[in-house]
Amino acid sequence: MASSSGNSSGSTQLQNSGSEEQVVLVDQRKRKRMLSNRESARRSRMKKQKYLDDLMAQVTQLRTDNNQILTAINVTTQNFLNIESENSILRAQMMELDHRLDSLNEILDCINTSNGIFENDHHEDLQTSADHAFMNPLNLFYLNQPIMASPDLFQY
Repeated sequence: MASSSGNSSGSTQLQNSGSEEQVVLVDQRKRKRMLSNRESARRSRMKKQKYLDDLMAQVTQLRTDNNQILTAINVTTQNFLNIESENSILRAQMMELDHRLDSLNEILDCINTSNGIFENDHHEDLQTSADHAFMNPLNLFYLNQPIMASPDLFQY
């Protein structure tokens, strides 16, 4: 019996040492897996942090671009309003000048018409008519004549 008990205790020791080796191997594998998982989680956290940092940099850049665009829009809008105001003033001036031109053309037509009537009515005495025309400011046919200037007109 002793031999059987010796054998059984020896085999138990072999089984215990075998199971201890297995436990040690399992523990080593667990530790290795835990270390690998920790490293993977660390890499994942670093990757996520880099992604967040990149997004924040992109947000900052987009905000800067947006502010520049808004500033450009404001400047362009102000320039548009200034030019529109200037354009309105120029249109009003153009209308006033057009009205003045029409009035001056009517005056010229009236003068030309009155000169024609004046010349047709008084054919007998041209000298008297000419003197009378110069004295009467309503018959200013001489003002409708072009003014001619030459370069030697002002020489001394």
